[in-house]
Amino acid sequence: MARIDTFLRIAFDQRASDMHFHAGKVPAIRHLGDIVRLPYRRLGAHDARAFIDEVLTPKQQERLERDQQIDFLYEVPGLARFRAAIYAQSDGLGAVFRVVPASVPSAEEIRVPHAVQQLMTSSNGLVLVTGPTGSGKSTTVAALVDRINRTQTRHVVTIEDPIEYLHTPVRSVITQREIGRDAATFGSALRSALREAPDVLIVGEVRDYETVHMLLSAAEAGVLVLATLHTGSASKAVDRLVGACPADVQDQVRTTLAIVLRGVVAQRLCKLASHSGRVAAMEVLLPSHAVSHLIRENKLHQVDSYLRSGEQLAGGSRSLEHALAELVASGEVEERVALLQANDPDALRDMIARGGAP
Repeated sequence: MARIDTFLRIAFDQRASDMHFHAGKVPAIRHLGDIVRLPYRRLGAHDARAFIDEVLTPKQQERLERDQQIDFLYEVPGLARFRAAIYAQSDGLGAVFRVVPASVPSAEEIRVPHAVQQLMTSSNGLVLVTGPTGSGKSTTVAALVDRINRTQTRHVVTIEDPIEYLHTPVRSVITQREIGRDAATFGSALRSALREAPDVLIVGEVRDYETVHMLLSAAEAGVLVLATLHTGSASKAVDRLVGACPADVQDQVRTTLAIVLRGVVAQRLCKLASHSGRVAAMEVLLPSHAVSHLIRENKLHQVDSYLRSGEQLAGGSRSLEHALAELVASGEVEERVALLQANDPDALRDMIARGGAP
């Protein structure tokens, strides 16, 4: 057993989301979003390297030496799986191990809005799931894949770096591919996936124009595409997607997006008032004539105002502030916690004063 497994067991037993293990610092866990230092000494560069080397294969050690970073799945038998990110930093090696639950949560368990669940019945188009690092995007996507798997007969292809949740086929055929193990790059994996007769395509992260182009082409050609982005709102997710493209094709990309976009989910994790866990507040942007117009005309800065207006939104659309106000009104989340997560705290205060109404 690797010595670092002892720390990972503490993280798992304490229901932490992450374990931080960095040279020059005391090991720590992230519990309900807060960093909590463990009762252990500060790690020296040699100590951290020795601990981390025990969990790496020779091939992974070579990749770490070459690239100065590596992502992979690490399993402690009988305990849990962890998404590991190891990298060089100022004092030596650093590592973050994220706990991956043994089973895929259902969409109902993590309270994915019904309107978002219904998007999974679409025959084609693009659905974006966005939010800051650690906001639960992978869990939301996994829950949506699980819904498809249990209710539909489709071929689902996932491209991940690395694979987190393992899906056991129920009604659907599930093909999961990991970058670095099953394919060299996202681009090569995507090109291959489009030849594998997918009905649903899951892409772990949109990183460049090549990826955007292939995803939009797939969405136009009859594939339902789910992709994740690191942005703070639905409007910024669309803007980031367009911004990844060369300037001379951005107008065409906006026109295509206005047609194929099925929805955007932008989420934040909030600590429950009971301190028993966290809940995702989900902003939802669904297509409408108004939304399509704003995308085509490059008026994405107006999307946030559109969502907060609460006036005749496409069924199920809502702003992040609306979702947060509902959690505060129900007593599940404290107002001060919700305000820290809001994109527009003043708008949230107004909604809370009106009892959670948009």
